Amino acid sequence: MTQPKIKIRRLHPEHDSDIPLPRYMTPQCSGMDLCAAVKEDQVLHAGSIMVIPTGIAIALPPGFEAQIRPRSGLASKHGIGIINSPGTIDADYRGEVKVALINLGKRPYTVRRGDRIAQMVIQKVYQAQLEVVDALEETERNAGGFGHTGV
Repeated sequence: MTQPKIKIRRLHPEHDSDIPLPRYMTPQCSGMDLCAAVKEDQVLHAGSIMVIPTGIAIALPPGFEAQIRPRSGLASKHGIGIINSPGTIDADYRGEVKVALINLGKRPYTVRRGDRIAQMVIQKVYQAQLEVVDALEETERNAGGFGHTGV
């Protein structure tokens, strides 16, 4: 499979050249780590949400998206997640990639300049065509929703 080519731009190279660009940390990683481009330490209090800049913008090829997902270590050790997980960066978005962190832990968490705060996974997407019908074919599950298979 051909790897999609993603153009990336540092939005403030004069200030953020020290912030690592997104990168895969091991050869088989599915996500590239995103780093915080904060000017000074940001304290994320328990129960709070904070939007953290990355200092980058990307141009995805048509038919792709970037999913912004939590880092498992931050989540399991500190309760740090992403409020809209996974966040979506569409192929036509050219603004700064930002990460909406939430502290689900019991203690404040400090985000420092250059910290790896999230991961970005590139996915192929399809735009579907909707067809309005009068009825849908039934299935064994049918309308069984949340908890339909038991606890």
